[in-house]
Amino acid sequence: MTKYDESFKLKMVQKYLGGGISNRALAEQAGLHASLLRQWTNSYQAHGIDGLRKKFSRYSVKFKLHVLAHAKHQELSDKQTAVIFGLRGGGGVVAQWRRLYDQGGAQALHPKPRGRPPKMPISKPTPSAPGQTKDSQTLESLRKENEALRAEVAYLKKPRGLSSSQPASCAQRAQAVLELRPYHSLSGLLLAAGLSRSTFYYQAKALQAGDKYAQLKASIRAVYERHKGLYGYRRITAELVRCGQQVNHKTVQRLMNDMALKSLVRLKKYRSYRGELSATPNLLNRQFKAKRPNEKWVTDVTEFNVKGEKLYLSPIMDLFNGEIVAYEMLERPLFPLVSNMLKKALARLTDRQAPLLHSDQGWHYHMRPYRQQLAERGLTQSMSRKGNCLDNAAMESFFGTLKSEFFKLNRFESIEQLRKGLHDYIHYYNHHRLKLKLKGLSPVEYRTQALSR
Repeated sequence: MTKYDESFKLKMVQKYLGGGISNRALAEQAGLHASLLRQWTNSYQAHGIDGLRKKFSRYSVKFKLHVLAHAKHQELSDKQTAVIFGLRGGGGVVAQWRRLYDQGGAQALHPKPRGRPPKMPISKPTPSAPGQTKDSQTLESLRKENEALRAEVAYLKKPRGLSSSQPASCAQRAQAVLELRPYHSLSGLLLAAGLSRSTFYYQAKALQAGDKYAQLKASIRAVYERHKGLYGYRRITAELVRCGQQVNHKTVQRLMNDMALKSLVRLKKYRSYRGELSATPNLLNRQFKAKRPNEKWVTDVTEFNVKGEKLYLSPIMDLFNGEIVAYEMLERPLFPLVSNMLKKALARLTDRQAPLLHSDQGWHYHMRPYRQQLAERGLTQSMSRKGNCLDNAAMESFFGTLKSEFFKLNRFESIEQLRKGLHDYIHYYNHHRLKLKLKGLSPVEYRTQALSR
Protein backbone atom coordinates (compact mmCIF):
# COMPACT_ATOMS: atom_id res chain seq x y z
CA MET A 1 0.00 0.00 0.00
CA THR A 2 1.46 3.36 -1.02
CA LYS A 3 2.11 5.77 1.85
CA TYR A 4 1.61 9.52 1.40
CA ASP A 5 3.17 12.21 3.52
CA GLU A 6 1.37 15.09 5.16
CA SER A 7 2.43 17.75 2.62
CA PHE A 8 1.11 15.74 -0.32
CA LYS A 9 -2.25 15.14 1.39
CA LEU A 10 -2.58 18.86 2.22
CA LYS A 11 -1.72 19.83 -1.35
CA MET A 12 -4.39 17.52 -2.80
CA VAL A 13 -7.08 18.65 -0.33
CA GLN A 14 -6.39 22.36 -0.90
CA LYS A 15 -6.46 21.86 -4.66
CA TYR A 16 -9.85 20.15 -4.44
CA LEU A 17 -11.32 22.69 -2.00
CA GLY A 18 -10.08 25.50 -4.25
CA GLY A 19 -12.71 24.46 -6.78
CA GLY A 20 -12.51 24.05 -10.53
CA ILE A 21 -11.99 20.26 -10.49
CA SER A 22 -14.05 17.34 -9.26
CA ASN A 23 -12.95 14.80 -6.67
CA ARG A 24 -12.75 11.99 -9.23
CA ALA A 25 -10.85 14.02 -11.83
CA LEU A 26 -8.26 15.21 -9.29
CA ALA A 27 -7.85 11.67 -7.95
CA GLU A 28 -7.24 10.32 -11.46
CA GLN A 29 -4.61 13.00 -12.13
CA ALA A 30 -2.73 12.15 -8.93
CA GLY A 31 -3.11 8.38 -9.31
CA LEU A 32 -5.28 8.08 -6.21
CA HIS A 33 -8.54 6.35 -5.44
CA ALA A 34 -11.44 8.84 -5.27
CA SER A 35 -12.61 7.49 -1.90
CA LEU A 36 -9.13 8.07 -0.39
CA LEU A 37 -9.11 11.72 -1.50
CA ARG A 38 -12.66 12.14 -0.15
CA GLN A 39 -11.52 10.68 3.20
CA TRP A 40 -8.60 13.16 3.39
CA THR A 41 -10.94 16.06 2.61
CA ASN A 42 -13.47 15.07 5.28
CA SER A 43 -10.71 14.61 7.88
CA TYR A 44 -9.19 17.99 7.02
CA GLN A 45 -12.55 19.76 7.25
CA ALA A 46 -13.27 18.13 10.61
CA HIS A 47 -9.83 18.36 12.29
CA GLY A 48 -7.68 20.69 10.18
CA ILE A 49 -4.08 19.72 9.51
CA ASP A 50 -4.21 17.26 12.45
CA GLY A 51 -6.66 15.17 10.45
CA LEU A 52 -3.96 14.49 7.84
CA ARG A 53 -1.24 13.43 10.26
CA LYS A 54 -0.45 9.81 10.98
CA LYS A 55 -1.90 8.65 14.27
CA PHE A 56 -1.35 5.83 16.72
CA SER A 57 -3.76 3.16 15.51
CA ARG A 58 -4.15 0.99 18.65
CA TYR A 59 -7.29 1.95 20.57
CA SER A 60 -8.49 0.87 23.99
CA VAL A 61 -11.70 -1.04 24.60
CA LYS A 62 -13.13 1.97 26.43
CA PHE A 63 -12.50 4.19 23.43
CA LYS A 64 -14.08 1.69 21.03
CA LEU A 65 -17.21 1.42 23.17
CA HIS A 66 -17.43 5.23 23.32
CA VAL A 67 -17.22 5.43 19.50
CA LEU A 68 -19.96 2.82 19.01
CA ALA A 69 -22.23 4.46 21.59
CA HIS A 70 -21.77 7.90 20.03
CA ALA A 71 -22.52 6.56 16.54
CA LYS A 72 -25.71 4.90 17.76
CA HIS A 73 -26.91 7.90 19.78
CA GLN A 74 -26.25 10.41 16.98
CA GLU A 75 -27.46 8.04 14.21
CA LEU A 76 -24.18 8.42 12.30
CA SER A 77 -22.95 6.29 9.44
CA ASP A 78 -19.65 4.43 9.77
CA LYS A 79 -17.83 6.92 7.51
CA GLN A 80 -19.18 9.94 9.43
CA THR A 81 -18.11 8.36 12.73
CA ALA A 82 -14.60 7.69 11.41
CA VAL A 83 -14.25 11.32 10.30
CA ILE A 84 -15.45 12.72 13.65
CA PHE A 85 -13.01 10.61 15.70
CA GLY A 86 -10.19 10.77 13.12
CA LEU A 87 -9.90 6.99 12.79
CA ARG A 88 -7.44 5.47 10.38
CA GLY A 89 -9.05 3.00 8.00
CA GLY A 90 -12.30 4.94 7.60
CA GLY A 91 -15.74 3.47 8.16
CA GLY A 92 -14.50 -0.09 7.81
CA VAL A 93 -12.88 0.13 11.25
CA VAL A 94 -16.16 1.19 12.89
CA ALA A 95 -18.06 -1.57 11.08
CA GLN A 96 -15.51 -4.15 12.27
CA TRP A 97 -15.79 -2.99 15.90
CA ARG A 98 -19.59 -3.17 15.76
CA ARG A 99 -19.45 -6.67 14.27
CA LEU A 100 -17.04 -7.86 16.97
CA TYR A 101 -19.17 -6.30 19.71
CA ASP A 102 -22.35 -7.94 18.39
CA GLN A 103 -20.63 -11.32 18.30
CA GLY A 104 -18.71 -11.32 21.58
CA GLY A 105 -19.47 -8.17 23.56
CA ALA A 106 -16.82 -5.86 25.00
CA GLN A 107 -14.39 -8.77 25.47
CA ALA A 108 -14.14 -9.19 21.69
CA LEU A 109 -12.85 -5.60 21.32
CA HIS A 110 -9.57 -6.30 23.13
CA PRO A 111 -6.65 -5.97 20.68
CA LYS A 112 -4.96 -9.17 19.62
CA PRO A 113 -1.23 -9.56 20.32
CA ARG A 114 0.82 -8.59 17.30
CA GLY A 115 3.35 -10.76 15.57
CA ARG A 116 3.71 -14.52 15.68
CA PRO A 117 5.77 -16.79 17.91
CA PRO A 118 9.14 -17.77 16.43
CA LYS A 119 9.01 -21.11 14.65
CA MET A 120 12.59 -21.37 13.41
CA PRO A 121 15.64 -21.30 15.68
CA ILE A 122 17.73 -18.19 15.45
CA SER A 123 20.55 -18.84 13.05
CA LYS A 124 24.06 -18.48 14.31
CA PRO A 125 26.31 -15.91 12.67
CA THR A 126 28.23 -17.32 9.71
CA PRO A 127 31.86 -17.86 10.58
CA SER A 128 34.31 -15.87 8.57
CA ALA A 129 36.15 -17.59 5.74
CA PRO A 130 39.65 -18.92 6.45
CA GLY A 131 42.22 -16.23 5.97
CA GLN A 132 39.64 -13.38 6.11
CA THR A 133 40.43 -10.91 8.84
CA LYS A 134 38.02 -8.65 10.72
CA ASP A 135 39.43 -5.58 8.97
CA SER A 136 38.79 -7.05 5.53
CA GLN A 137 35.19 -7.81 6.52
CA THR A 138 34.74 -4.19 7.63
CA LEU A 139 36.17 -2.86 4.38
CA GLU A 140 33.86 -5.08 2.34
CA SER A 141 30.78 -3.92 4.28
CA LEU A 142 31.85 -0.29 3.88
CA ARG A 143 32.32 -0.79 0.14
CA LYS A 144 28.80 -2.24 -0.19
CA GLU A 145 27.33 0.54 1.94
CA ASN A 146 29.10 3.17 -0.16
CA GLU A 147 27.77 1.61 -3.37
CA ALA A 148 24.24 1.58 -1.98
CA LEU A 149 24.49 5.25 -0.98
CA ARG A 150 25.82 6.21 -4.44
CA ALA A 151 22.90 4.36 -6.06
CA GLU A 152 20.41 6.10 -3.74
CA VAL A 153 21.85 9.57 -4.48
CA ALA A 154 21.79 8.92 -8.22
CA TYR A 155 18.19 7.73 -8.03
CA LEU A 156 17.03 10.74 -6.00
CA LYS A 157 18.53 13.08 -8.59
CA LYS A 158 16.22 11.67 -11.23
CA PRO A 159 13.36 14.09 -12.05
CA ARG A 160 9.82 13.21 -13.18
CA GLY A 161 7.68 12.91 -10.09
CA LEU A 162 10.27 11.30 -7.78
CA SER A 163 9.93 13.99 -5.08
CA SER A 164 8.16 13.34 -1.80
CA SER A 165 5.36 15.82 -2.56
CA GLN A 166 4.36 13.92 -5.70
CA PRO A 167 4.72 10.16 -5.24
CA ALA A 168 5.97 8.39 -8.35
CA SER A 169 4.20 5.39 -9.77
CA CYS A 170 5.80 1.96 -10.07
CA ALA A 171 6.27 2.53 -13.81
CA GLN A 172 8.10 5.83 -13.22
CA ARG A 173 10.38 4.30 -10.60
CA ALA A 174 11.11 1.31 -12.83
CA GLN A 175 12.00 3.67 -15.70
CA ALA A 176 14.47 5.51 -13.48
CA VAL A 177 16.05 2.23 -12.39
CA LEU A 178 16.40 1.13 -16.03
CA GLU A 179 18.23 4.34 -16.93
CA LEU A 180 20.65 4.05 -13.97
CA ARG A 181 21.21 0.29 -14.16
CA PRO A 182 24.38 0.49 -16.37
CA TYR A 183 26.12 2.59 -13.69
CA HIS A 184 24.97 1.07 -10.39
CA SER A 185 24.10 -2.32 -8.94
CA LEU A 186 20.50 -3.42 -9.41
CA SER A 187 20.07 -4.36 -5.73
CA GLY A 188 21.09 -0.86 -4.59
CA LEU A 189 18.78 0.85 -7.08
CA LEU A 190 15.82 -1.34 -6.12
CA LEU A 191 16.42 -0.56 -2.46
CA ALA A 192 16.47 3.17 -3.18
CA ALA A 193 13.34 2.98 -5.37
CA GLY A 194 11.42 0.79 -2.95
CA LEU A 195 10.69 -1.83 -5.61
CA SER A 196 10.80 -5.59 -5.34
CA ARG A 197 12.71 -7.46 -7.98
CA SER A 198 9.59 -9.09 -9.43
CA THR A 199 7.78 -5.74 -9.67
CA PHE A 200 10.75 -4.16 -11.42
CA TYR A 201 10.97 -6.89 -14.06
CA TYR A 202 7.22 -6.72 -14.67
CA GLN A 203 7.29 -2.94 -15.16
CA ALA A 204 10.44 -3.13 -17.28
CA LYS A 205 8.81 -5.63 -19.62
CA ALA A 206 5.73 -3.41 -19.96
CA LEU A 207 7.85 -0.30 -20.64
CA GLN A 208 9.91 -2.02 -23.30
CA ALA A 209 6.79 -3.38 -25.02
CA GLY A 210 5.34 0.13 -25.41
CA ASP A 211 1.67 1.20 -25.50
CA LYS A 212 -0.11 -0.85 -28.15
CA TYR A 213 -3.18 1.39 -27.91
CA ALA A 214 -1.30 4.67 -28.51
CA GLN A 215 -2.70 5.16 -32.02
CA LEU A 216 -6.24 4.20 -30.97
CA LYS A 217 -6.09 6.63 -28.03
CA ALA A 218 -5.12 9.43 -30.39
CA SER A 219 -8.07 8.59 -32.68
CA ILE A 220 -10.48 8.49 -29.72
CA ARG A 221 -9.30 11.88 -28.45
CA ALA A 222 -9.57 13.38 -31.95
CA VAL A 223 -13.21 12.25 -32.31
CA TYR A 224 -14.02 13.40 -28.77
CA GLU A 225 -12.56 16.88 -29.31
CA ARG A 226 -14.08 17.23 -32.81
CA HIS A 227 -17.55 16.75 -31.32
CA LYS A 228 -16.74 18.97 -28.30
CA GLY A 229 -17.29 16.25 -25.72
CA LEU A 230 -20.83 15.40 -26.82
CA TYR A 231 -20.03 11.81 -27.79
CA GLY A 232 -19.82 8.90 -25.35
CA TYR A 233 -17.98 5.67 -25.96
CA ARG A 234 -20.78 4.14 -28.07
CA ARG A 235 -20.90 7.01 -30.59
CA ILE A 236 -17.12 7.28 -30.68
CA THR A 237 -16.96 3.55 -31.46
CA ALA A 238 -19.47 4.02 -34.28
CA GLU A 239 -17.44 6.96 -35.66
CA LEU A 240 -14.23 4.92 -35.62
CA VAL A 241 -15.94 2.00 -37.38
CA ARG A 242 -17.22 4.39 -40.06
CA CYS A 243 -13.62 5.51 -40.60
CA GLY A 244 -12.50 1.91 -41.10
CA GLN A 245 -11.13 1.08 -37.63
CA GLN A 246 -12.53 -2.20 -36.32
CA VAL A 247 -12.62 -1.80 -32.55
CA ASN A 248 -14.79 -3.16 -29.75
CA HIS A 249 -16.90 -0.69 -27.76
CA LYS A 250 -15.62 -2.13 -24.47
CA THR A 251 -12.06 -1.31 -25.46
CA VAL A 252 -13.07 2.26 -26.31
CA GLN A 253 -14.88 2.59 -22.98
CA ARG A 254 -11.87 1.35 -21.02
CA LEU A 255 -9.44 3.64 -22.85
CA MET A 256 -11.74 6.63 -22.38
CA ASN A 257 -11.82 5.90 -18.64
CA ASP A 258 -8.02 5.77 -18.61
CA MET A 259 -7.88 9.15 -20.39
CA ALA A 260 -10.67 10.65 -18.18
CA LEU A 261 -12.84 11.39 -21.23
CA LYS A 262 -16.58 11.43 -20.46
CA SER A 263 -19.59 12.65 -22.36
CA LEU A 264 -20.76 16.08 -21.20
CA VAL A 265 -24.39 15.56 -22.24
CA ARG A 266 -25.73 13.66 -19.26
CA LEU A 267 -24.89 14.78 -15.75
CA LYS A 268 -24.18 12.15 -13.13
CA LYS A 269 -27.46 11.13 -11.52
CA TYR A 270 -28.06 10.36 -7.86
CA ARG A 271 -28.03 6.60 -7.29
CA SER A 272 -29.57 5.64 -4.01
CA TYR A 273 -28.06 2.16 -3.53
CA ARG A 274 -25.62 -0.18 -5.27
CA GLY A 275 -25.23 -2.90 -2.68
CA GLU A 276 -26.75 -6.30 -2.21
CA LEU A 277 -30.47 -6.92 -2.51
CA SER A 278 -32.47 -6.58 0.70
CA ALA A 279 -34.34 -9.50 2.22
CA THR A 280 -37.22 -7.13 3.09
CA PRO A 281 -40.26 -8.27 1.03
CA ASN A 282 -42.48 -6.06 -1.13
CA LEU A 283 -45.52 -6.14 1.17
CA LEU A 284 -47.21 -3.20 -0.55
CA ASN A 285 -47.25 -5.13 -3.85
CA ARG A 286 -48.53 -2.09 -5.80
CA GLN A 287 -51.69 -1.85 -3.72
CA PHE A 288 -51.68 1.96 -3.66
CA LYS A 289 -55.15 2.42 -2.14
CA ALA A 290 -55.75 2.74 1.60
CA LYS A 291 -59.07 2.60 3.46
CA ARG A 292 -58.11 4.98 6.27
CA PRO A 293 -55.45 7.61 7.07
CA ASN A 294 -52.02 6.42 8.27
CA GLU A 295 -52.57 2.88 7.00
CA LYS A 296 -50.01 2.89 4.15
CA TRP A 297 -47.10 5.29 3.67
CA VAL A 298 -44.59 5.54 0.83
CA THR A 299 -41.29 7.43 0.70
CA ASP A 300 -38.34 8.11 -1.62
CA VAL A 301 -35.57 10.67 -2.29
CA THR A 302 -35.34 12.99 -5.31
CA GLU A 303 -32.66 15.42 -6.48
CA PHE A 304 -32.77 19.04 -7.72
CA ASN A 305 -29.92 20.87 -9.47
CA VAL A 306 -29.55 24.66 -9.44
CA LYS A 307 -26.48 26.02 -11.25
CA GLY A 308 -24.36 23.03 -10.28
CA GLU A 309 -25.53 22.93 -6.66
CA LYS A 310 -27.85 20.15 -5.52
CA LEU A 311 -30.75 19.87 -3.10
CA TYR A 312 -32.29 16.57 -2.00
CA LEU A 313 -35.92 16.16 -0.92
CA SER A 314 -37.16 13.21 1.15
CA PRO A 315 -40.97 13.16 1.71
CA ILE A 316 -43.45 10.64 3.15
CA MET A 317 -46.84 10.33 1.45
CA ASP A 318 -50.05 8.89 2.90
CA LEU A 319 -51.69 6.68 0.25
CA PHE A 320 -55.14 7.36 1.71
CA ASN A 321 -55.30 10.88 0.28
CA GLY A 322 -51.88 11.52 -1.29
CA GLU A 323 -50.95 13.98 1.46
CA ILE A 324 -47.30 14.71 2.20
CA VAL A 325 -47.14 13.77 5.88
CA ALA A 326 -43.57 14.98 6.49
CA TYR A 327 -40.47 15.93 4.53
CA GLU A 328 -36.85 16.98 4.92
CA MET A 329 -34.40 18.80 2.61
CA LEU A 330 -30.57 18.74 2.67
CA GLU A 331 -27.83 19.70 0.24
CA ARG A 332 -26.24 16.24 0.56
CA PRO A 333 -28.00 12.84 0.64
CA LEU A 334 -26.85 11.99 4.17
CA PHE A 335 -28.71 9.75 6.61
CA PRO A 336 -30.29 12.67 8.58
CA LEU A 337 -32.21 13.47 5.39
CA VAL A 338 -34.30 10.33 6.01
CA SER A 339 -34.05 10.00 9.80
CA ASN A 340 -35.28 13.57 10.48
CA MET A 341 -38.16 13.08 8.05
CA LEU A 342 -39.15 9.85 9.79
CA LYS A 343 -39.08 11.50 13.23
CA LYS A 344 -41.43 14.24 11.99
CA ALA A 345 -43.82 11.65 10.53
CA LEU A 346 -43.83 9.43 13.64
CA ALA A 347 -44.66 12.44 15.80
CA ARG A 348 -48.02 12.70 14.02
CA LEU A 349 -49.11 9.16 14.89
CA THR A 350 -51.15 8.07 17.86
CA ASP A 351 -50.10 5.10 19.98
CA ARG A 352 -52.47 2.78 18.10
CA GLN A 353 -51.40 3.79 14.59
CA ALA A 354 -48.64 1.76 12.91
CA PRO A 355 -48.73 2.17 9.12
CA LEU A 356 -46.92 0.09 6.53
CA LEU A 357 -43.96 2.14 5.25
CA HIS A 358 -42.81 1.33 1.71
CA SER A 359 -39.59 2.53 0.02
CA ASP A 360 -37.15 1.54 -2.69
CA GLN A 361 -33.79 -0.19 -2.10
CA GLY A 362 -32.05 3.08 -1.07
CA TRP A 363 -29.10 2.77 1.31
CA HIS A 364 -30.79 5.04 3.85
CA TYR A 365 -33.54 2.46 4.38
CA HIS A 366 -30.94 -0.29 5.04
CA MET A 367 -29.40 1.63 7.95
CA ARG A 368 -29.77 0.10 11.40
CA PRO A 369 -31.05 3.32 13.10
CA TYR A 370 -33.80 3.62 10.47
CA ARG A 371 -34.95 0.04 11.03
CA GLN A 372 -34.78 0.52 14.80
CA GLN A 373 -37.05 3.58 14.58
CA LEU A 374 -39.62 1.53 12.68
CA ALA A 375 -39.40 -1.41 15.06
CA GLU A 376 -39.74 0.75 18.19
CA ARG A 377 -43.01 2.24 16.89
CA GLY A 378 -44.30 -1.06 15.47
CA LEU A 379 -44.22 0.04 11.81
CA THR A 380 -43.86 -2.64 9.11
CA GLN A 381 -41.17 -2.07 6.48
CA SER A 382 -41.72 -2.85 2.80
CA MET A 383 -39.26 -2.44 -0.09
CA SER A 384 -39.55 -2.39 -3.88
CA ARG A 385 -37.78 -4.95 -5.97
CA LYS A 386 -34.33 -3.92 -7.19
CA GLY A 387 -34.48 -1.64 -10.23
CA ASN A 388 -38.30 -1.60 -10.41
CA CYS A 389 -39.60 1.96 -9.98
CA LEU A 390 -43.19 0.83 -10.68
CA ASP A 391 -43.31 -0.76 -7.22
CA ASN A 392 -43.20 2.79 -5.82
CA ALA A 393 -45.22 4.45 -8.58
CA ALA A 394 -47.28 6.63 -6.23
CA MET A 395 -44.19 8.43 -4.94
CA GLU A 396 -42.69 8.69 -8.42
CA SER A 397 -45.96 10.22 -9.62
CA PHE A 398 -45.74 12.92 -6.94
CA PHE A 399 -42.15 13.73 -7.95
CA GLY A 400 -43.27 14.04 -11.58
CA THR A 401 -46.08 16.41 -10.62
CA LEU A 402 -43.78 18.45 -8.39
CA LYS A 403 -41.15 18.94 -11.08
CA SER A 404 -43.56 19.61 -13.96
CA GLU A 405 -45.78 22.04 -12.06
CA PHE A 406 -43.16 23.79 -9.96
CA PHE A 407 -39.49 23.15 -10.73
CA LYS A 408 -39.55 23.31 -14.53
CA LEU A 409 -41.84 26.35 -14.68
CA ASN A 410 -39.65 28.57 -12.47
CA ARG A 411 -36.09 29.89 -12.53
CA PHE A 412 -34.03 29.68 -9.36
CA GLU A 413 -30.90 31.67 -8.57
CA SER A 414 -29.88 29.76 -5.44
CA ILE A 415 -30.57 26.65 -3.39
CA GLU A 416 -32.18 28.74 -0.65
CA GLN A 417 -34.67 30.16 -3.15
CA LEU A 418 -35.51 26.62 -4.28
CA ARG A 419 -35.86 25.46 -0.67
CA LYS A 420 -38.37 28.20 0.14
CA GLY A 421 -40.29 27.46 -3.06
CA LEU A 422 -40.54 23.77 -2.18
CA HIS A 423 -41.96 24.63 1.26
CA ASP A 424 -44.61 26.81 -0.38
CA TYR A 425 -45.50 24.26 -3.06
CA ILE A 426 -45.87 21.32 -0.65
CA HIS A 427 -48.18 23.44 1.52
CA TYR A 428 -50.16 24.35 -1.61
CA TYR A 429 -50.21 20.69 -2.70
CA ASN A 430 -51.60 19.52 0.66
CA HIS A 431 -54.11 22.29 1.36
CA HIS A 432 -55.21 23.89 -1.90
CA ARG A 433 -54.45 21.71 -4.96
CA LEU A 434 -57.65 19.85 -5.94
CA LYS A 435 -57.50 16.22 -7.05
CA LEU A 436 -60.23 14.65 -9.16
CA LYS A 437 -59.82 11.21 -7.59
CA LEU A 438 -60.46 12.84 -4.19
CA LYS A 439 -63.88 14.09 -5.36
CA GLY A 440 -62.49 17.51 -6.23
CA LEU A 441 -61.00 18.12 -2.77
CA SER A 442 -57.47 18.81 -1.62
CA PRO A 443 -55.68 16.06 0.37
CA VAL A 444 -56.20 17.83 3.71
CA GLU A 445 -59.86 18.58 2.97
CA TYR A 446 -60.45 14.95 1.98
CA ARG A 447 -58.82 13.66 5.19
CA THR A 448 -60.74 16.10 7.35
CA GLN A 449 -64.03 15.15 5.72
CA ALA A 450 -63.31 11.42 6.13
CA LEU A 451 -62.48 11.75 9.82
CA SER A 452 -65.61 13.81 10.53
CA ARG A 453 -67.93 11.02 9.37
